[in-house]
Amino acid sequence: MARAMRFNPLKRAAKTPPAIRPISLALQGGGAHGAFEWGVIDRLLEDGRVEIKAVTAASAGAMNAVVLAAGLIAGGPAGARVKLDAFWREVNLGGGRNAFGDNSVWTSVFSPDWLKQTPAWRLAQNWASTQSPYEFNPFNINPLRDSLCASVDFTAIRERSPIALYVSATAVRTSESRVFRAAELTCDHIMASACLPHLYQAVEIDGEPYWDGGYLANPALWPLFYDPTPNDILIVNLNPFTRKQTPRSPSEIIDRLNEITFNASLVSELRAVGFVQKLIEEGLLKESASGRYRNMLIHAVEADDWLNDLSMDSKFNTEWSFLVDLKERGRKAADAWLEKGLPSVGVRSSVNLLAPR
Repeated sequence: MARAMRFNPLKRAAKTPPAIRPISLALQGGGAHGAFEWGVIDRLLEDGRVEIKAVTAASAGAMNAVVLAAGLIAGGPAGARVKLDAFWREVNLGGGRNAFGDNSVWTSVFSPDWLKQTPAWRLAQNWASTQSPYEFNPFNINPLRDSLCASVDFTAIRERSPIALYVSATAVRTSESRVFRAAELTCDHIMASACLPHLYQAVEIDGEPYWDGGYLANPALWPLFYDPTPNDILIVNLNPFTRKQTPRSPSEIIDRLNEITFNASLVSELRAVGFVQKLIEEGLLKESASGRYRNMLIHAVEADDWLNDLSMDSKFNTEWSFLVDLKERGRKAADAWLEKGLPSVGVRSSVNLLAPR
């Protein structure tokens, strides 16, 4: 998959792209690492050479998506930048270190790195993993909900969102991916998309319990194929596809397993897109304006080069200095993409989906 994400455009007839190029964003979930997406979106809005027409997202990506839409309603691109900043400040103020939950027995204040390597710590972690959120959080307290509800007017989103929105959640009882659209979104839908079952109780919508959307769609690309959205999709991923070292400690193994799990659905969809692209290129399928077979152009801002030094624990860290650092990483990553990837928008994919993986 790593090779598939490298810049290696498919051969297509040259086109002249417009001055402002419409795109769809695909935003992965990843807890506090969603602040990296904040930085990417902030830089794209500031640059102004792309127009975001649709967003498909899961979990933290879904939060960024609805806050973006709310900001666009309030004041266009400038308003969206202000709204995103205000939301992430709310995340910090509302939850301190752990608004996204905490996969540790104690916070980092009481758990220095040396302690985490001891057998006693691992025993405590194993004990903590046996506790259900219905047991350790019976009142289902979730500071993220307050931050999100304070930042987004969901009535305005449902009535006049300027962008198409697709938010994925996982139906617990049927193990199906459910995609909610702008016209039906409430705070509950976003919290369902961000519900990690070992930290929070399932979120019920119309009697159906939901968990984090990233398990089956992180994010879902397929809605963009069938609705009248731009042909160009810019994926912002938060889970590195490659790691240089083989994980050896229990925590490293769990971290890597989570990254692989939360990338699996995206890998499958990208393979499908690559297969359709290949058939269209070879003349075996005819591209259709109706959307039955569309040659979607895929681009990516990758986590590999920008988030590889971070562990899963940091996805629960909402200290302001860390969030700002992630935002700045996102802005720099967007700068790199604007230089190398933007010329391909409207012309060809800047991600080679045909490489073996």
